[in-house]
Amino acid sequence: MKLPKHTQVTQFTSPLGQMLLAACNKQLVGIWFEGQAHLPDLSACAPDAGQPVLHQAKLQLQDYFAGQRQQFDLPLNLTTGTAFQQAVWQALLDIPFGATCSYGQLASRIGQPSAVRAVGAAVGRNPLTIIVPCHRVIGAKGSLTGYAGGLDRKTALLQLEGVL
Repeated sequence: MKLPKHTQVTQFTSPLGQMLLAACNKQLVGIWFEGQAHLPDLSACAPDAGQPVLHQAKLQLQDYFAGQRQQFDLPLNLTTGTAFQQAVWQALLDIPFGATCSYGQLASRIGQPSAVRAVGAAVGRNPLTIIVPCHRVIGAKGSLTGYAGGLDRKTALLQLEGVL
């Protein structure tokens, strides 16, 4: 994943560990747990110099973790992925709070029912964890499989949302 030029980053301390937030041109381009899989190189990014969206994201994440927010209202930039990844990430936004979806169901929703593995790979590379709710995607038989931030965090997020 290549982040846009002039991306600014900040940190957020969540109940599940330190998070990194990135924004560019008043849009959120990334949220990752420190050390998670597929974390891009952020060394070329500038520290936050007052991006309002980063402040808004922190406030909304605080509300989410406090059980006071079920939907996020932030301007997102999903263009860091391929067209296929973007379609998957967009479909993730349609999975409501407190619900889950299997990888196969997600593949069908984007009109690619035979692309379950590719959908799984795209879900794993979601650059906006929690905001684009990849943690709501589960295995076909309800198993908790795959989460770039770790299965312990996926479990905690689904418990927070009342799924588990």
